[in-house]
Amino acid sequence: MKITWLGHSAFRLETAHAKILIDPFFSGNPSFADQDRKEAAAGITHILLTHGHGDHVGDTIALAQETGAVVLANADLAAWLGSKGVQRLEMGNTGGTVSFGSFSATFTQALHSSAQITEDGVSHALGNANGLMLHFEEEASLLHMGDTDIFTDMGLINELHQPDIGLVPIGDRFTMGGAVAALACQRFFDFKHAIPCHYGSFPIIDQTPEKFVKGMEGLKTRVETPKVGVTLSI
Repeated sequence: MKITWLGHSAFRLETAHAKILIDPFFSGNPSFADQDRKEAAAGITHILLTHGHGDHVGDTIALAQETGAVVLANADLAAWLGSKGVQRLEMGNTGGTVSFGSFSATFTQALHSSAQITEDGVSHALGNANGLMLHFEEEASLLHMGDTDIFTDMGLINELHQPDIGLVPIGDRFTMGGAVAALACQRFFDFKHAIPCHYGSFPIIDQTPEKFVKGMEGLKTRVETPKVGVTLSI
């Protein structure tokens, strides 16, 4: 599997059978400013969304229209995206699994909000915030935690799904901070690889992964801190 961090919580995943964007926040994302949007979205087959905040929905509407990618979101967010012209939609909700043939996506719990105030000044309730648990036929399993704090049922997510790779929010203020995120990984998960995210983009959240990296010292989990746009092969 090839994994590219695109800043904030946005990732590109490439497998033998799918090219996936998760939370494709490109426009307005300071971390993505020096990246090539066309390259980031080249050949994508799926767009997966953890929740409805603008810094996660991002460029989904435009990208879906440009590429024809299938968009997966919770039922409320999917309905709203459909009203905006997105045609290829799959919807689910917490605990549910959607199969895409070569991989499946399960909506896991996350402790966060999900409403969005759009350009018309209207607040839209866009369902619950979630994480996304991805199981692939021929690749490592991966959990994108979404935006969340630590919670004890993370242990159940690990028991049910045994994710190999964790994409972990660490920026504090809107999610758990680095030290708490490290505790979550240590206490509730058995990740082989952990990649921190949701940091370094806006001034009011943590700018570096140092607290997370320090908290993970001595653990068997390999912590990866790639620069934005750099692809890892796992």
